Amino acid sequence: MTGILVAAALSLLVSLLIMPMVIRILFRFKFGQEIRDDGPEGHKTKQGTPTMGGIVIILGAVIGYFGAHLVLVTRPTVSGLLVMFLFVGLGTVGFLDDFIKIYKRRSLGLRSGAKMLGQAIVGIGFAIGASSTLFPNGYTYTPGSTHLSFLRDFGPALALPVVVIWVLMLIVATSNAVNLTDGLDGLATGATILSLVAYVIIGNWQLRQSCLEGLEPNCYTVRDPLDLAVVAAAGLGGCIGFLWYNAPPAKIFMGDTGSLALGGLLVGLAITTRTQLLLLIIGGLFVLITLSVILQVGSFRLTGKRLFRMAPIQHHFELKGWEETTIVIRFWIIQGLFVGIGIGLFYLEWMPR
Repeated sequence: MTGILVAAALSLLVSLLIMPMVIRILFRFKFGQEIRDDGPEGHKTKQGTPTMGGIVIILGAVIGYFGAHLVLVTRPTVSGLLVMFLFVGLGTVGFLDDFIKIYKRRSLGLRSGAKMLGQAIVGIGFAIGASSTLFPNGYTYTPGSTHLSFLRDFGPALALPVVVIWVLMLIVATSNAVNLTDGLDGLATGATILSLVAYVIIGNWQLRQSCLEGLEPNCYTVRDPLDLAVVAAAGLGGCIGFLWYNAPPAKIFMGDTGSLALGGLLVGLAITTRTQLLLLIIGGLFVLITLSVILQVGSFRLTGKRLFRMAPIQHHFELKGWEETTIVIRFWIIQGLFVGIGIGLFYLEWMPR
């Protein structure tokens, strides 16, 4: 538990302290956000707001995670390192996307094929490391699993190539879902904070009910639950520090650097805690926003009509006249309800029958 608190505190402190300097540097080099011409009218005032703030989230989380192990004189686990690799790796892909946008002064960065290739390279490395037997512990538990999972593993084991494809699908879907959500000041950051709180709770509970401590009927075969909670706490602290400056009206945006990294962090935690499909509920807001885009595109291609004034759906409400802060807070409430349902389902199998 101490490691969780130290990681969160260090990450929060780092992100709060270095953010003003980062904002000044980005202003100086004119690393500002390019706004789409077809977006809501109110967004044009955000033109030039510094972006790539996700660098600070990543830096805070990395220092928080490794700093916690340094303070407590403990070694990082393979599970924690793999999730951090996915987190930083996808953040690097997002950084390249942001840099191209700024350098070429356009709202589109990496081409979709190049972005997918970058996500695939990082994702394959994570999937192989997590799902193979390269890193077993004394009980042959691997960081990930070759099974599907909801509250825990279920069903037959899958062949490694199938697992890699499945993990890649989860990584691409989740990272892009967070990216789509990052359209209003503070929206994606606040929603991610709530999801990370869930994974701190899940990791801590899995530690207390680990099969390493006792082979009880419902014990968990998760390899490094405590360290995964430390990873989640490190990301949580970085996001809270970033939200201080990203809250409406935002002084800085996370950019693809932050959104892809945070998507990778969430899916990495879901895979290593054996809660892959539970992420659909814990990240329910991201799912709803992604579905709004899919429905909008599908409806337009099939009927020539749009379901929403604009997709993702948060911009639909903007065009209806809702204040940005109102949308953000109400969407946070929706995400909070999803997280509550997800944690409730996780505890459900422990309730007396």
